[in-house]
Amino acid sequence: MMVLNDNKGLDPRAIHARVIKSNITDIAIFNNLVTHYFKSNLSSYALSLFNRIPSPNVVTWTSLITAHSNTLLSLHYFLSMLRHTILPNHRTVASLFATCASLSCLSFGLSLHSLSLKLALSHHPFPSSSLLTFYSKCRLPNHALQVFDQTPHRDNVSYSAIIVALSQNFRYSDALFLFADMRCQGFMSTVHSVSASLRAAAQLAALEQCRIIHAHSVVAGLDSSVVVATSLVDGYGKTGLVNDARRVFEDNLYCMNVVGWNAMMAGYAQQGDCQTTFELFDSMEGCGLVPDEYSFLAILTSLYNAGMFLQIDLWLNRMKVGYGLEPTLEHYTCLVGGMARAGQLERAEQIALTMPFKPDAAVWRALLSACAYHGAVDKARVMARKVLELEPHDDSAFVIVANVLSAAGRWDDVAELRKTMKDKRVKKKGGRSWIEVQGKVHVFVAGDWKHERSVEIYQKLSELMGDIEKLGYVPVWDELLHNVGEEKRKEALWYHSEKLAVAFGVLCGSVPQGKPLRIVKNLRICKDCHEAFKYMTRVLEREIIVRDVNRYHRFLNGDCSCKDIW
Repeated sequence: MMVLNDNKGLDPRAIHARVIKSNITDIAIFNNLVTHYFKSNLSSYALSLFNRIPSPNVVTWTSLITAHSNTLLSLHYFLSMLRHTILPNHRTVASLFATCASLSCLSFGLSLHSLSLKLALSHHPFPSSSLLTFYSKCRLPNHALQVFDQTPHRDNVSYSAIIVALSQNFRYSDALFLFADMRCQGFMSTVHSVSASLRAAAQLAALEQCRIIHAHSVVAGLDSSVVVATSLVDGYGKTGLVNDARRVFEDNLYCMNVVGWNAMMAGYAQQGDCQTTFELFDSMEGCGLVPDEYSFLAILTSLYNAGMFLQIDLWLNRMKVGYGLEPTLEHYTCLVGGMARAGQLERAEQIALTMPFKPDAAVWRALLSACAYHGAVDKARVMARKVLELEPHDDSAFVIVANVLSAAGRWDDVAELRKTMKDKRVKKKGGRSWIEVQGKVHVFVAGDWKHERSVEIYQKLSELMGDIEKLGYVPVWDELLHNVGEEKRKEALWYHSEKLAVAFGVLCGSVPQGKPLRIVKNLRICKDCHEAFKYMTRVLEREIIVRDVNRYHRFLNGDCSCKDIW
């Protein structure tokens, strides 16, 4: 071992020569030499030495396996090791789980997990953290949680791994809960746990949680990390506080890379603030950074949300010709949706059919929404069929077409559509809305009576609906409820999840007067709630901000920032 320690930084071939001259046969020296060769990118020498070692042990094999991590050779060498009747140790297993995660080798990873359980290796901190990452990459968050729950000796690395796993798999509330639990258990935060928690807070648009984690990152000295700073920009941007996002961005401008600039542009793009998005794009180039495909996606999104549909085509061409970037399906979806919203339905459909990607349901859904907006009934039916070919149980396609048909007075077609839904057992997807109160997220579903203050919430909502009716609010009926009695139809509209969330926000008084009520919805906001919220801002004399699956809606003084395009 002294041969290596005394010669750090030397060419491993020189060290190897000294070992040969000294006639050393210690396996530990050979193991370190193999590792040293691999780290020096001298793989051929490492393999040659490995093949000359009379009896490679688990450390020798692990060096070989780790050196080829994230490749199939790593798995091949592992199987060779088992054939030599040598069992893995915790470092071997940790490296292999990382490889399985990288290569999405689910079946191999499951077999490896089984073996590690038999060898009592899976509960060691190294393998357990790698195993959490593996299940996260394979989109199996419940498996990851089970592994975490069975880990006897948790540390901040295992906590970070499970928080990242849950955040990446849309389990945002669970991620925030475990971040809080990690702190309660006395473990120090890491860059990864903080950034993943900020991601979760951003997706929930949980403003107070975002601010709490921001304050914690400052105290922990992690706020200067480019990863955390970018997550803060993204978090504040997605909660609608672009000014707060901009302050964090400016404070960390010296370390911001393209990802950080893109996050800042995306924040403005959500608001449809084209001018500021353009200015940031130019400033980024002025700083010597080269825009990537996400930079242009932010530009296209801002144009779409601002209703500047015809400029999308110009920017897409600029992306291809001026920057040599190939647009992705997301870019073409913006273009198709923009052309269709501008009334160029035939051209939009032609783009969808000729673009270098097979249109997915999102493309046809964008066309369907635009056809409904322009009252193109027959084309809307065609687009709905295309959506349903890809996603047979997409309730939104049925709802949009039903409303278009009813607006055209084609009641027989509406009845046929309802029968098709019944035959296919398609039910309207349950809408969920949430509002953050004093750092706690309260979730509501339509007609929800589970909340401890449900009676008061419904009373407050009844007051609000009565007040806006006096101002001229008229319900916008969902035509799938056409055969339902008027009172039941009225109740079905009144008790939508986003209305319950607003009523709770007003009732609890936790949101200071004059501050906006912030609601998040997992689906597209319905036309009736959209109309009702315009009136509610006049009754309440305060702003209501709703982030639905498509965009931000800022309701104020009877108007919405989306200009009724969403």
